[in-house]
Amino acid sequence: MNRAATSIRVVGIYLMLLGAALIAAPNLVLAPFGIPPTSEVWLRVVGVLVAILGHYYVQAARHDLVPFYRATVPARVFAFLSFVAFVLFGLVKPPLILFGVVDLSGAVWTFLALRLSPKPA
Repeated sequence: MNRAATSIRVVGIYLMLLGAALIAAPNLVLAPFGIPPTSEVWLRVVGVLVAILGHYYVQAARHDLVPFYRATVPARVFAFLSFVAFVLFGLVKPPLILFGVVDLSGAVWTFLALRLSPKPA
């Protein structure tokens, strides 16, 4: 498996684990970020969607879908910038940016891995 595929697979596994945590125990995920507990189902729905995205990432890595890898980079940078904006607008507490840092770090890892990959002949 090449470096870019590895970065995508790792992010996919992270997303599947995060999704599972949001489904099973959403308030445990929220607590470290200063977000009040909720009994709403929507966070579990988001967990399902996050887990599905993780599955897509893992399958893309498995099949070496380079166009998918490239498409994830700006999307993950956008996630980071969105979380920063949410904090700046006072919608959430600053610890939420940690989720964005994970996304940004993964995006940089994938971007660099793609740049270092040998070009097809």
